[in-house]
Amino acid sequence: MPPPQAPAAPLPSAQRFLDGWWRRQSLSRQDRFATLAPLLSVLLFLAAIISAFWYLRNEETERESESVKRDTEITQQQIGLHLIQNQEHLIRMARELVPQGTSADQFEQQAQTFLRERPEVTHLTWLDARRQVKATHWAMLYEVNSGADQPQPTLPVAGQPSAAEAAFRAARESRAPVYSRAFADSTGAAVFQLYIPLSERNAYAGALVAEYSIESLVRHFVPPDVAQRHMISVLDENKHLLAATITAMPGQASRRSPLFSDAPLTPALNGLRLRGQGWRTSIGLVNNTLFWMVVALAILTVWMLLGSWRHMRRRSQIQGALIAETNFRRAMENSMPTGMRAMDLEGRITYVNAAFCQMTGFASPDMVGILPPYPYWPPDRIEENSRLLQQELQGRSPSGGIEVKVMRKDGSLFDARMYVSPLIDPKGQQTGWMTSVTNITEAKRIRDQLSASHERFTTVLEGLDASVSVLSVQQGELLFANRSYRLWFGGDAGGHQLMAGGAVGAVVGTDHLDEVDGLSGLPTQDLTEAGTHPREVYVESLQKWFDVRSRYLQWTDGRLAQMLIATDITSRLRAEEQAAAQAEKAQVTSRLVTMGEMASSVAHELNQPLTAITNYCNGMVSRVKAATIQQDDLIAALQKTARQAERAGQIIHRIRAFVKRSEPQRQPAQARQIVEDAVDLAGIELRRRHVAIHTYVAQRLPTILVDPILIEQVVLNLLKNAAEAIDSAQLPPARRHIELRVVPRHTAEEGGVIEFSVTDMGPGIKDEMIDRLYEAFFSTKPEGLGIGLSLCRSIVESHRGRMRAQNLYNGSQAVGCRFSFTLPVDSSARTEAAATSPEGETSTNS
Repeated sequence: MPPPQAPAAPLPSAQRFLDGWWRRQSLSRQDRFATLAPLLSVLLFLAAIISAFWYLRNEETERESESVKRDTEITQQQIGLHLIQNQEHLIRMARELVPQGTSADQFEQQAQTFLRERPEVTHLTWLDARRQVKATHWAMLYEVNSGADQPQPTLPVAGQPSAAEAAFRAARESRAPVYSRAFADSTGAAVFQLYIPLSERNAYAGALVAEYSIESLVRHFVPPDVAQRHMISVLDENKHLLAATITAMPGQASRRSPLFSDAPLTPALNGLRLRGQGWRTSIGLVNNTLFWMVVALAILTVWMLLGSWRHMRRRSQIQGALIAETNFRRAMENSMPTGMRAMDLEGRITYVNAAFCQMTGFASPDMVGILPPYPYWPPDRIEENSRLLQQELQGRSPSGGIEVKVMRKDGSLFDARMYVSPLIDPKGQQTGWMTSVTNITEAKRIRDQLSASHERFTTVLEGLDASVSVLSVQQGELLFANRSYRLWFGGDAGGHQLMAGGAVGAVVGTDHLDEVDGLSGLPTQDLTEAGTHPREVYVESLQKWFDVRSRYLQWTDGRLAQMLIATDITSRLRAEEQAAAQAEKAQVTSRLVTMGEMASSVAHELNQPLTAITNYCNGMVSRVKAATIQQDDLIAALQKTARQAERAGQIIHRIRAFVKRSEPQRQPAQARQIVEDAVDLAGIELRRRHVAIHTYVAQRLPTILVDPILIEQVVLNLLKNAAEAIDSAQLPPARRHIELRVVPRHTAEEGGVIEFSVTDMGPGIKDEMIDRLYEAFFSTKPEGLGIGLSLCRSIVESHRGRMRAQNLYNGSQAVGCRFSFTLPVDSSARTEAAATSPEGETSTNS
């Protein structure tokens, strides 16, 4: 094929370069270039046409999108400006309604004037603070729903979750104009309302309600030129169409526009959005006739060029087959990672491939044509390699290959495996031997490491104190069991199934061959990735408790299996039981110690009713002997004696209930009752020490799930410590009082809790002692045992609460101390209110 003609005025150097390059190409390559060059030109021309169409179409789309966005913003400004003007006018009207005592007739006149110039407003309504309609006026274009029995759907109704009610409440709380969400009125039309709050002497007096028709807003305030260019619609927060400048045909859904722009409806900001929609006016790329004509001409040209190329391809098939065969053999020799060595029947090397040269480091001329010993034989293995070579030449090499040591040119050794096969010529005669050599150094090293790793892993599993077993899910076969498992359960799979609790997933047995696998059909990957929570299982035959953890895994042969690890926790559970028993004894002991410390106060408290009983009895005996007592006086004296006896009995009953030993039992309890019982007991000690207590318990506290006796013990201990601190400091009467507060709290860390706090006006606690307050057997009192606060903290933390202590300062001087603890709220029950007031307090002075 002649070279292409030069341009009209080519550069001499460029012409010489192109001519030289063309002459250096082979004939087949020149034919290929001559065919592919026109084909490439046609494809480039087609790509340029498509790109031009695509660019023009995108440019038109961008212009239309900008126009839609601009028209949407203009409509937003028009409607927003009108809504702001109406809102300002309504605010002025609202300021004059209540203060000036406007009557319903006057309101009707003002509303009529307002609605006459505003066709988008359906009605104006005057509501009082209780949502009662004082006056309303509808526009002439809208009808009033005359149903008197049912509330108007456009007005707020207390207790109903409507948009009008939500807006009314928002206006009442914020004292600012509020727009409601869009909703359907009694006729089914989409509307929203504006609520203007009314105030009278800084008190909420109702609201002025203006209802807007969304369809009228779109019809009157979308500019005509905008409506002619694009479709403007109003959507709610769920993207439902409420109104539009173009109405779809009945029964047909509106066609979705590929170009649209959204903007919020200001200043309402109540979820409504303005959407402008536009459509491209030009036809698409696929519908363009010129485009398809160009494509058809390009396809025809490509088809003709492909025909010419196939014709020339047939001419070069024979030459290509020869070149491909040669290249294939050369590529196969150079790409094989396995070394190939050919020998004749005498052991002379006749051929080595590139991989064998690269493997040994010797070049091909250094090995081809030489007889044994070969240069890659290690000097200390020449006799062994000679014996193996004789086996090869005699055809007695094993079919699995032989493993030998090979020396590189640099003297380093590597392990290799050789496979030998005979070379047969076309006449069927053997001419030599072909040997393939594979470097197995890395594979041997990995095999040795895997063997050592398996041995170490088996040693670790056998040395574990926990039982480890693996059971096949489908067959119920025990695939692995360590020493601990065999020691406890033997080699049977029954121990695994016993601890798994029947959760293996398949029914194992020989009597029912048609049973279905419980885990068939489930994805193996999801089962193996999922874990299970630990369980505690008691094995009766071993008298042991086990902590059992299991998970599914895929065994080495692909079967789904369950691995189970069981740890003996019998000793730990027994220790926990003993610790719980010791804690219970410590709690009872602490209550007895508290009562022992309060013995003198209890005796003094009991002495008063007993002395009164004695005096009443002696007086009655004397008057009976003297016959100077009437029957009514005798009955009155006996009633007073009975009341004093009941008082003494209540004191003894309260102390007995406090110190009585019982099993810890958590139950729903009320914080007020716990505080009252603790204050009654603590009042004995407080009165003896002349300390006043001020109790504050918030009303309507939620229920707490606690042991009431233990929590009462904590409160009593804190009150007694506060009284002792005040008494030991010999404070004046002005500072001899304690404050007990019980209030609800909510924190990010603990959630909903009830906080108990005891505050005194004592000398406080030294800073170096605050961190040690909760240590066992540490006390700030000379005669203290150091178990009170430690036990209190343990009780609170066992109820999932927290306990804190802090000093109160006046400047740098400590003027008191506050102990507080929190208890979580029981979410399964709710406390009923004991009073209508939101909070209450009880004060007791001693």
